[in-house]
Amino acid sequence: MRLSDCHNIDDFRRLAEARLPWPVFDYIDGGADDEITKARNTAAFADADLVPNVLADVAEIDASVTILGRKSALPLILSPTALQRVFHWQGERAVARAAEKFGLWFGISSLATVSIEEIGASVSTPKLFQLYVHKDKGLNANMIQRCRTAKFDAIALTVDTIVSGKRERCARSGFTSPPKFGIASALGYAMKPRWALDYVFREKIALPNLDTHVAAGSDQAVSIANYFNTMLDPALNWQTAEDIRQDWGGTFCLKGIMSVADARRAVAIGADAIMLSNHGGRQLDGARAPFDQLEEIVDAVGGQIEIICDGGVRRGSHVLKALAAGANCASGGRLYLYALAAAGQAGVERALGLLADEITRGMKLMGAATVSDLTRDQLRRR
Repeated sequence: MRLSDCHNIDDFRRLAEARLPWPVFDYIDGGADDEITKARNTAAFADADLVPNVLADVAEIDASVTILGRKSALPLILSPTALQRVFHWQGERAVARAAEKFGLWFGISSLATVSIEEIGASVSTPKLFQLYVHKDKGLNANMIQRCRTAKFDAIALTVDTIVSGKRERCARSGFTSPPKFGIASALGYAMKPRWALDYVFREKIALPNLDTHVAAGSDQAVSIANYFNTMLDPALNWQTAEDIRQDWGGTFCLKGIMSVADARRAVAIGADAIMLSNHGGRQLDGARAPFDQLEEIVDAVGGQIEIICDGGVRRGSHVLKALAAGANCASGGRLYLYALAAAGQAGVERALGLLADEITRGMKLMGAATVSDLTRDQLRRR
């Protein structure tokens, strides 16, 4: 299978699986426990139907939105994800350049494999930093200051990872970052020589946004579950969130909000946006899908705070359904991670091009010349 054979996100997933060692692919692809929530995140979109309007003069389409104070050419954010240079040697650099080419918001993780400073200096696209709150308060303050200096446009505080979900695929493979070659996984790495050569001979994997304070910022191998369970602060609360918002002083988002009560608290502390998210089904299995919960949240706080539907997006029609349900935009991680793993920057650009075509074609078929033309009147739940 070649890059030119990829015509949707599932195709990129298959190509990524063919090119990655199985422990690395399973880290991207896997969820928590029985992976029920991970599957539901995408399946939820199939339980709603679009109702198109016709004869609407859609000769000219404007798919842009203003989100988090910056214009985006599409109503789609590339969610922050960790460890990208493990999946492909170009990592966050490829995603950043692809996002800039398409005029999109994108985010990097606290556990990014490229530094805040490099990303801040390399692209002009709107940039989001995803902050994990560590027990080490000095590390938290250091990352916020680095984002301020690097002129990041927003911080998204992740609120759903006070403890790691049980990611059984990773437990079976022994996946760590950087990867270490154990008995169970060595053959899987050896069978993908192209990936292995890149891993051995290119820039070493590290977590440069952490290296000022923790050993895991170096090339020390660590499992994500162990990192979350030992390094992140389980005492994270609403006061902490408010303090971080005030310390940052810029555009502020809470990632991982799912309940109406929490959405209202986000409004109360002055957050600019919330990302409805269950961390890609990687934390609490059995949790509700963001799209399933979207209308309830919109009815409670719509118009008071920007609402981003995060997770499960695989098609342009999924984005349109989220918009029709009242989201300000949609976002996702695996939708570009599969493409990155499959073919680096070229893969991400092809995936974004396909999604852009699907969004604009879908808007025309829906009779929507602008994103604001998509309303709940055009959505029916089965």
